[in-house]
Amino acid sequence: MRGFSAMLRRVTSASARPDPNPQHAKLIAATRDDGLGGRLLAMVNAKALADATGHRFGFTWKRAVSDKTFHIVDTVDKIFNPEFIEKHWLGEKIRETDLEVLKKGKFTRASLNASAGRSFFRGWLCNDFNVLESFRDKGKRIATSETIRTLGFAEPVNHALHAAQSCQFPGQMAGLHLRSGDIVRGKYRSMLNFNGKVIPSTLAKAIVAELASQGIATLLVGQDRATLDYLRSETGALLTDDFGANEFEDETLRAFFEMGLLARCQRIYAGSSVFASVSSVMSGIPRTRTTALFSPPLAAQLMLEELERHQSDYHPFEAAFGYLSAFLNIEDDISPARARDILGKAYALDPENDAYALKIVASYFREKDYASGEAVLKSRMTAQFEARPKVPLPMLLALSRKTVHGHAMGKDFASYFAAAKAGHPYATACAAHILHDGFGELKQALEMIARSQAAEPANALFRTIRRYIRPIATRESSPLLKARLRLWKAGIRI
Repeated sequence: MRGFSAMLRRVTSASARPDPNPQHAKLIAATRDDGLGGRLLAMVNAKALADATGHRFGFTWKRAVSDKTFHIVDTVDKIFNPEFIEKHWLGEKIRETDLEVLKKGKFTRASLNASAGRSFFRGWLCNDFNVLESFRDKGKRIATSETIRTLGFAEPVNHALHAAQSCQFPGQMAGLHLRSGDIVRGKYRSMLNFNGKVIPSTLAKAIVAELASQGIATLLVGQDRATLDYLRSETGALLTDDFGANEFEDETLRAFFEMGLLARCQRIYAGSSVFASVSSVMSGIPRTRTTALFSPPLAAQLMLEELERHQSDYHPFEAAFGYLSAFLNIEDDISPARARDILGKAYALDPENDAYALKIVASYFREKDYASGEAVLKSRMTAQFEARPKVPLPMLLALSRKTVHGHAMGKDFASYFAAAKAGHPYATACAAHILHDGFGELKQALEMIARSQAAEPANALFRTIRRYIRPIATRESSPLLKARLRLWKAGIRI
C-alpha cells in the first residue's frame, strides 16, 4: 500500500523548510476539541500548510470531549512521543483570539506572507477539514499523505499501526465504515447537517452483496458491536476482530488499529466521517460514496425494502435513521403523503427526534394543510418549553441549523413562511427564528414574532422568543456589530 509502511517507523517531526523571512514566521495551529479522527485530520492539515510555507506548527490537545458516550480521547502523552510534544504541543488550550481563522478558498501563500508581517499577530487557526482544497504549493496541492508520517506517535500507537500493517487479507478488500455514535443514536440525530457523515447500516447488506458480485470482500468497521455482529451473520462480511482488534483493550489504540486496517483496503466506502478520512490520508486512497454503487433512488428503495422485512433486527435508532436516509434520497420526488408515511415510521421509532416532526410539519404546509402542521408545532413546542422554559427550543435549533452547504432544512423555509403568512402563530414564531438565527434579519424577525404575540398576547413562549431576538455577533463579526450587541444587551436600541 502506497507509503503507509513508512508511517509505521518511529519518526520525529520533520522540520519545516527554512523561512526566507524568519522574523515573519508565525504559528499555524490546530485546536479542535472533537473526536480522535477530527483532531488528527486538523493537525495534518495545519502541519502540511506550516511545512509548505515555512511557518511554525502547533496543536492543542484536551483530554475532554463534549460527548464521552461516543468519543474517547486519551491524554496527549498517550498519543504522541515526548519529542513531538515538546516541539509542537501548545497545551490544552490557547487564546484563539490572537489567531486568524483560515478558510477554504480565502487565502494564498501571498496573503499569509502579507499578514505575517503584522507584529501583533500570532498566527492562524487551521481547523477546517477542507481548508487545503484550494491551496496550491508551487502549483501543486499539498500532499497530506506525506505529512501524516511526520506526526510523532507514541510507541503503543505505532505498535497498533504496525499490527494493522502485518495482517493478512484474504484477497481484495473494501472497507465499509459504518459510523453510528452520536449522529445515529445521540444528540446529533435531529440535526440533518450531520447525516452525510454516515452510511446507514440498513444499506450495508446491499453494499456487501454488490461488492461480492465484483469479487471483493468487505471489512466492516463501526461503533456498534451488536449491529456489526448481526451484519456479519447475515452477509459473511469480515470484522476488525477477525484480524485481532479485540487484542487492544485500550479504545484509543483499537481506533488506531482499525484506522490502519481501513487504510489497507483497496477501496474505502464511507460518508464524510473524519475517521475514514484519516485512513484515506494514511493510504492515499480516496473515500468513495455509496452513490458509486447505487443511485440515491435505488439506495432508498433498498433501505425501505430491508426495513420492511427486517426492521425489528435493527436497533430502533438505526432503523429510524434508515427511514430518514431513504426519505432524504427521494424527498424531492415524492408526494407529501408519501413523505409522511416514511417519516411517520421513523417518528414512531424515535419520537424525541425533532427532525422528523419538522419535516412532517413541512409536508402538511406544502399541501396548504396549515391547521394540521400548526397542531404538531404547538404540541411539540409547548411541551419543550414546559420541560425547559428557555429558548431557543431544541426543535428551533434543528430548524435553523446551517451547514457548509447551506441550511439543513432550507428547502422547507418557504413552507413555514407561507404558514406564517396564513396567520398561524406557531409557524410565525418558527419563521421569526429562521429569520433571526438563520439569516440575522433582526428587524424582520421582530416584526414576525410581534404577529405571534398579537395573536396570543398571554403566550409565555412567544414573549421569551421576543426577548431572545437581538443582534447576532460572532467571532468574525465587525467591531460595529459587536458594539451594537453590547449596547442591545444594555437596553440601548440602535
